[in-house]
Amino acid sequence: MHLLHGNFSELGRLTLGLGIEEVDGILIDLGWSSPQLEERGRGFSFLKDEPLDMRYDPRSQTVTAAEVVNERSVDELDQMFSGYADERFSKDIALAIARARQAKRIETTGTLVDIICGVYRRKLHSDREVPWVGGAHPATRTFQAIRMAVNDELGVIERVIPQAIERLKAGGRLAVITFHSVEDRLVKHTFKKVAAKKAVRIITKKPITAEAEEGKRNPRSRSAKLRVVEKI
Repeated sequence: MHLLHGNFSELGRLTLGLGIEEVDGILIDLGWSSPQLEERGRGFSFLKDEPLDMRYDPRSQTVTAAEVVNERSVDELDQMFSGYADERFSKDIALAIARARQAKRIETTGTLVDIICGVYRRKLHSDREVPWVGGAHPATRTFQAIRMAVNDELGVIERVIPQAIERLKAGGRLAVITFHSVEDRLVKHTFKKVAAKKAVRIITKKPITAEAEEGKRNPRSRSAKLRVVEKI
């Protein structure tokens, strides 16, 4: 076993560095482990006031969540929140962020959460401090979108899939686990494009999801979707 530190998008370089040219199978898990979710200090959670960072690897990444929030235009923020996370109040949140940062730079998760909750209170005509929606915190989608932008998560998926397929032997399989609809759509469409070129065949016409019992034991598994292709 070899444990390597690197980004998914570096798969080709990392495997060649070990002298590995072909493999029987590759599993790409795009989720977070519970310890990662519970880690404090980098602003991934909206439940505690922390610096707006959100970089997966601060040693190699320079752009932080604070820079994204404070420096992107209203249109860019709107497109990010709607495109990456299907946030229904994306434009309102983008405008609220723009107004707030004119007075003072937004540096912490707590400040950003207050801005988002203010939008939701107005939109839902609620006087609750946190107007929970369908069991989800109103900041959930916005934080997801910012994290995806900071770490170029969709770009990583687009770059790693061709590298993974290239490393497979004929008959080898690539399995990808996603945890939200934007990722799943991208993996689905990328697999279809590669299959159209007769490079792979799609094994899972529909994604494999957790059974009810597993969902009860591990609630986070409910959003997981597994798609598999086989190299021809």
